[in-house]
Order: sequence, then structure tokens, then C-alpha cells
Amino acid sequence: MKLVLNQHQIEQKIMRLAHEIVENTYGIPELFIGGITGNGETFAQQITEIILKNSAQTVTYFKIELDKDHPLDAAISCSIDPALFNGKTVILVDDVINSGTTMQYGVLKILEQPVRSVKTVALVDRMHRRYPIKCDFVGMTLTTTLGERVEVIPSNGSLEAFLV
Repeated sequence: MKLVLNQHQIEQKIMRLAHEIVENTYGIPELFIGGITGNGETFAQQITEIILKNSAQTVTYFKIELDKDHPLDAAISCSIDPALFNGKTVILVDDVINSGTTMQYGVLKILEQPVRSVKTVALVDRMHRRYPIKCDFVGMTLTTTLGERVEVIPSNGSLEAFLV
């Protein structure tokens, strides 16, 4: 395992991503920020807190629960009523985007409503897409082989990203 991001670097990336979101959503009074099951939830909560401290925007946090390995085997659920997304800007957050599968199914859940726009955020983008998903906000782009993967895991009481 090779360390690619330590806790401090992750915090810096999250701060930058939150400020990029504020800049790119200027004039939009209300945002919905959702985290995908796992670390996506943690990062979405952190981004929400930073935006609330640095912007007058109203921000609603939610989570999307899905089976990352087999997304069609169980229902994809949302922690708030998806009808609230109607006409709104929704931002979906995950820790690592690789093939785009998880992000694709998360976006499909959001698109069950007529939203104003959907933006995607990932801490690490591996660039090995099988689906036509692009990340609007990326903390770090990492070139890897198909056999490698990036995992954000707890280590010594903090989160760190590793190439394995």
C-alpha cells in the first residue's frame, strides 16, 4: 500500500472543494449536498459544514444508500424525500470515482425528480470510466493501472487515501 493522501491533505482538498462549490454556485440560494454510503457521507457532511460557515446559501445534507458492488441488487434509498430536489441544485459526493458505476446509480436516484442541475464531487478521480460520468469537482486526479485501486480508510484515528 502506498499513501497518496494523508489526513491533512484530505482536509485541504475538502476545504478547496467546498470553496469551489461556493464559487460555482454563486447566486443559487439553496443547495442539496448528498454523500454516497461510506466515506462519501463523511466528505459531504464536511463540505456542507464549510459551505454553511462561508456562504449565505441554505444547504441541506442527505445521504444516498446503495450497494456499491451490486447496485441493482437492493433498492437505492435517499435519507430525505427526493421530491425536495424538484427544481433545485443537487451535489453528489463520493470518496473515489473509478468506473463511474456508483456515481451513475446515485445520480439516477436524484434524476427521478426534475432537478435544476446535478454536480458531482470526488476526493480522488482514477479516470477508468465505464459510464459517461464526469466529476465536476475533483480533489485529486490519479493515474493508475486497471489492477490498482484507491481506498480511503481509517488509519491512526484519521482518514488516509492509499493506492493498493
